[in-house]
Amino acid sequence: MSVPKEHMIPMLDASMKKPMARLRLIDGIYALILFAGAYYAYANYGSAMGYYGSGTLWGTAAGLAFLGWLWPATRTLVAVVAVFALLTLYQYGLYTPGGLAVGRIKLHEIQEGHFFLTYFLSSPAATMWMVTLFALAMPTYFFGLWRRSEFTLKVGSGLVWSGIAMGFIGFFARWRESYLINFDYGHIPVSNLYEVFVVFSVFTSILYLYFERRYKTRALGGFVMAVVTAALGFLMWYQFAQSANTIEPLVPALKSWWMKIHVPANFIGYGSFAISAMVGVAYLLKEKMGGDGSNDRLPSLAVMDDIMYKSIALGFAFFTIATILGAMWAAEAWGGYWSWDPKETWALIVWLNYAAWLHLRLSKGWRGTAMAWWSVGGLLVTTFAFLGVNMFLSGLHSYGKL
Repeated sequence: MSVPKEHMIPMLDASMKKPMARLRLIDGIYALILFAGAYYAYANYGSAMGYYGSGTLWGTAAGLAFLGWLWPATRTLVAVVAVFALLTLYQYGLYTPGGLAVGRIKLHEIQEGHFFLTYFLSSPAATMWMVTLFALAMPTYFFGLWRRSEFTLKVGSGLVWSGIAMGFIGFFARWRESYLINFDYGHIPVSNLYEVFVVFSVFTSILYLYFERRYKTRALGGFVMAVVTAALGFLMWYQFAQSANTIEPLVPALKSWWMKIHVPANFIGYGSFAISAMVGVAYLLKEKMGGDGSNDRLPSLAVMDDIMYKSIALGFAFFTIATILGAMWAAEAWGGYWSWDPKETWALIVWLNYAAWLHLRLSKGWRGTAMAWWSVGGLLVTTFAFLGVNMFLSGLHSYGKL
């Protein structure tokens, strides 16, 4: 159950020994811009936000400022998304009578004749660009790995960054579009299978890029983007077979502030678990190749073992938070914290699965092949909890039934 000592990463690696990064002028300027934007939003729309909405606004500004300091590349991502999302909001507002929509509007009537809205900035267009960019990233990563081309691998990373940007642009565009179609329909787009598959793809990709930066290797990109591409393949089928991208009104139980934090926390967990599984696949592949000459294309077993551990630990933390938030939401919506609904039951199974994985890793020192197989199997359990329950079972959470 363990790997040899020479395959283990020291407790304090070089990056952990470095002193904490110092604040720079650009960090302060970036934070000021974020808080200025938050102040503008609060000054103009604070009366409609309420206590929770205001807290989310300021918390988001603080969180993005911290993330920008910790991971400078995200500053560029936030800037690009902000510019194009605001352009989308401006164009939708500009071509809506009175500037703001308060009734039923047909989106194609607004988009007609406006090139960027039709082909780039509307949520269907931006989402298709996201799908295309992510789908191209997977073979690009694998080709770069095969050819040992760092340039090609960098192109793969660039495609993923671009896909994430388009995913976020489409996310904010759909949020606005839900209000344009009918003001009473307005909601954050995390309410059905179509919307959360977009969220899953974006979160998984950005989490992967963090690990790519943290471990200074792009060799695992093709493996991780394979699961993202599979998710997007399902998304495309679901969209065209079920007309799933149609914006519909929320059921009463979903009209809650809890949805804004419960669902994203859940999908940070799902994304982290997916990464651990695909790194597990790479681990098993490298181990099977043994002394083959191509073996050094992939990171060492120790590095991949550590990535599995870190991604599961991160996912477990967020999944635990999401489960607690879900229980609080259930108490508000249905009068009880837990009802043994199929979705709740399978969420508990997922939680227990990864709790056991972490327990054996931390208390017993288990590593290596068995834990890699467990990571892969964990994805199957998680997939059933995420998708299978909606397909084969019914209950209080059946909002995205196929």
